Amino acid sequence: MGRKKIVTTVEQVSDVDDGVLLPDYNQPPPPTPFIGGSVIPIVNKLQDIFASLGKDQQEQLSKLKLPQVAVVGGQSSGKSSVLEALVRRDFLPRGCDICTRCPLVLQLENRPSLPGDEDDGLEWGEFRHLPGRKFYDFSEICREIQVETEREAGLNKGVSDKEIRLKVSSPNVLNITLIDLPGITKVPVGDQPNDIEARIREIINSYIRQETCIILAVTPANSDLATSDALKMAREVDPAGSRTIGVITKLDIMDRGTDARKFLLGTIIPLRLGYVGVINRSQEDINKNRSIASALAYEEQFFRDNPVYNGLKNSCGIQHLARKLNQVLEQHIRVVLPNLRKELNNQFVTVAKEGHALGEVMESKTEQGAILLNILTKYCEAFSAMVDGKSENLSTTELSGGARIHYIFQSIFVKSLEMSHDCEPEEVKRFPRLRRQLEDVTLKFLHDGSKPAERMITNMIEMEMGYINSSHPNFIGGKRALEIAVEHVRASQDGRDVQSNASEMGQMSQSNPSRSDIGAFPNQAGQPQSNGERTASIGNSTTRTWGISSIFGSRLTSGETSSSREPGKTMHDINQAPSIIHLTEPPSLLRPLERGTEYQTEIIVMKLLLQSYYDIVRKNVQDLVPKAIMHFLVNDIRRDLLGIFIKKLYRESLFEELLWEHDDDVLKRKQTGEMFLILQQAIQTLDKVVADVSSTTPSSDTNDASILPRFH
Repeated sequence: MGRKKIVTTVEQVSDVDDGVLLPDYNQPPPPTPFIGGSVIPIVNKLQDIFASLGKDQQEQLSKLKLPQVAVVGGQSSGKSSVLEALVRRDFLPRGCDICTRCPLVLQLENRPSLPGDEDDGLEWGEFRHLPGRKFYDFSEICREIQVETEREAGLNKGVSDKEIRLKVSSPNVLNITLIDLPGITKVPVGDQPNDIEARIREIINSYIRQETCIILAVTPANSDLATSDALKMAREVDPAGSRTIGVITKLDIMDRGTDARKFLLGTIIPLRLGYVGVINRSQEDINKNRSIASALAYEEQFFRDNPVYNGLKNSCGIQHLARKLNQVLEQHIRVVLPNLRKELNNQFVTVAKEGHALGEVMESKTEQGAILLNILTKYCEAFSAMVDGKSENLSTTELSGGARIHYIFQSIFVKSLEMSHDCEPEEVKRFPRLRRQLEDVTLKFLHDGSKPAERMITNMIEMEMGYINSSHPNFIGGKRALEIAVEHVRASQDGRDVQSNASEMGQMSQSNPSRSDIGAFPNQAGQPQSNGERTASIGNSTTRTWGISSIFGSRLTSGETSSSREPGKTMHDINQAPSIIHLTEPPSLLRPLERGTEYQTEIIVMKLLLQSYYDIVRKNVQDLVPKAIMHFLVNDIRRDLLGIFIKKLYRESLFEELLWEHDDDVLKRKQTGEMFLILQQAIQTLDKVVADVSSTTPSSDTNDASILPRFH
């Protein structure tokens, strides 16, 4: 028969085949002729863009669901005949068993005739897995579908969810994208697995459950519509029937006296998008090589001659199904376009941030050196911020006493070892070896810098231990301590409250005011004692003063009278006495005394003196230790850490080792870069759709692409 010449005009498309003149099958839909020629092909291009991604990347973009039409039906329901009628070509595998074992994404592209085009008036197909190769012989397309199906699903009758993508370019089709899904089967045949039905249903549901998917439910007219598997599965995911189109096939072989008028009117199972009735080629027609063009002419004649279908012109015939699919898909794109664009923008921003965090590929020593120097600088800046208390991770928990000591050792100290991780810039996470070197150099620098600070602190403690300055102006002195002790003893014996005395004891220590309550001894009455009740004279013969002089080497404060000195010693001798503690050795057997007043007084005096001088030492240590640490350790590190890093790490010979990355990170950066470019291309493609829709209808999309960050 040879290659057929196809004449294309805006009003009519005719195919000369055996003298049969076909109706204007390819007349563009009147409501939206401009969008029909541009919006759907651009969405098809988006599908091709996303199809180029790997499986993991496609899962990452699982939220991005493009508008599409899925064809669902049982075995022998006429699915293949409907698709071939839309393409007007025989190109699908046929047989008595399951033929569609992989999802076939069929993109119909209307290509108008162009002067000088070498493919003017010709039809061809192109597979995604064979880019650049055009199939002009549709029987070869059929064989390639079989070969690819066996490659993906095996030689048996199993199924696979791997898509086969085929684009058919022709001047005789409208712009539609269809997905031919495996036919629903009930009983396994041959070597099919026992769960073949469940597998097929899962593949079908993975498409039709998406809100952006239009469902084309194919049901033969010679079966009960209420038991249709296609309509049942469609209703499960689309209860309202808002995105389901019913297709009733084989209207010409219904039992005599029956018709499908009620089916097409939607009185049995209503669908918002309605039904379309079509007539398929019989197996006899296929065996006799009856052309699709002849079958389409027969279909038109059947509906014209059958009076029961009068008034249902828009619900009968392949050409009306093609127009309906085109219009519904266009309108559906309008609905889902704003949300699709929003999701695409969000995914683009997320991937761009991931790519920025992973960094760029370093191809030269100059780039490696710049990145390394930047990391070292940021590390030192973060360290200084941590020392200055600007970090957000500093703990504000406060405890006291033994709990505070335990908390310092168990929590604060342990946490302080982890604080170095807060100094790490994001870039250092890429390079594990550089991270270890930074930790090693910093810890060594801290260790070396801590030695002079430790020596200074040790010397301070030894200085305090080596000499007790009983002439310190803040020291309470023996005389005042004795007065308070005697007053306390008398008050306790008289049953009076000594809270005021105890308060005065703390005040006279002239140390930290916050600890003025140390040494308070409440009496039995629990009432404060007025200053007027205190006894001024304490010089009775029962008070012994040997305990005072024995504690601080017989040194008394300048405020003490000479009567309290030991006989026969001058002031010069007392000042020259060694500052050591003289304590009498306790007896081997301790017996209770009848009168413990003197010993009680000595204990109180000793406690007051020790507390007073300990407060002085504590204040000195509290003031000087932080100064020593800041001077010898912290300030030196803040000042010299960057220089140490540069000296030890910033060497060209170490660049390769320090900036080594895990293979997983390298692969992830590569995939993220590919994803970024694909999303960028998708956004540019989608902008064309937005511009197209905006040029025909007022746009309600408020998502401005200018809000996207620009990554160069």
